[in-house]
Amino acid sequence: MIQPRVSPAAYRKITIGALALLALIIVSGGAVRLTGSGLGCSDWPACENDQLVAPLETHAMIEFINRLITGLVSAIVIAAVLGSHWRVPRRADLVWLSWGLVAGVLAQIVLGGLVVLYELPPALVIGHFLLSMVLLWNAVVLLWRASDDYEHQDEPRARPHWVGNAVVALTSVVIVTGTIVTGAGPHGGDEDAERIDVAVRDVAQIHGSVVVALLVVLAGLVWWLWHRRAPDRIQGWGRTVLGVALAQGLIGYVQYFTGVPVLLVGAHIAGATLLWIVTVFFWLNVRGPLVGAKADVAQAVSA
Repeated sequence: MIQPRVSPAAYRKITIGALALLALIIVSGGAVRLTGSGLGCSDWPACENDQLVAPLETHAMIEFINRLITGLVSAIVIAAVLGSHWRVPRRADLVWLSWGLVAGVLAQIVLGGLVVLYELPPALVIGHFLLSMVLLWNAVVLLWRASDDYEHQDEPRARPHWVGNAVVALTSVVIVTGTIVTGAGPHGGDEDAERIDVAVRDVAQIHGSVVVALLVVLAGLVWWLWHRRAPDRIQGWGRTVLGVALAQGLIGYVQYFTGVPVLLVGAHIAGATLLWIVTVFFWLNVRGPLVGAKADVAQAVSA
């Protein structure tokens, strides 16, 4: 039996698809919550009782479409695993990272079922979102590794690993506090969904303060990288993270002072997803070798 062979360029495209669909499922999941469709399909894995396909009702169809996207995510993750085994040359790091996606998606499916069965408790909804961030991290690292055709080499010059670690840590705090704000806010996925019993204003102020701290750190970091004459690639990712964080902060403040309208909240969810992706790419560029690392997504697509 002839085993299929996958080229490095083809596998890069698979990993790009995995990252894109994992980001899409976060945004579509946000749409489910923001439209109050969290219990549009009240059973799992079927929609209603033994009915697999949702009835022609708005909330049911929105939730059902989100589940269909989950199916696409599962398919691309399977492709990532098979591709890692069939890639020539085969690399153990890509195999392990692709299986990490499988573990994460399976955990998400189980957790998503619990969210529905227990009728949207905030702790499970928050856990569902944060697990998505872990999956995104896995997908970005997989793409980065698949886009690097060179062996890692020891770099003689000092590498400021702490820079990337600090940005990831602070961004993580921003995301976690943001989920608490959401868990206490009005968009719970259903009008009867339980909410976190804290004042939205209080947790929003904490979240906003962490966002300001992140922006200050990023601004200082961009200047420091320029002053130290860091490679253009690293400076570019630093400016990208700062730009996305600025846009995300602006959306957050506008949505707060305008009564958290659904469209702005949806944009904020998409912004959080993008912020995490570019933050992880920045982290990888700072930690990885300065020579031979081709983590630029555009380069990966065109290769």
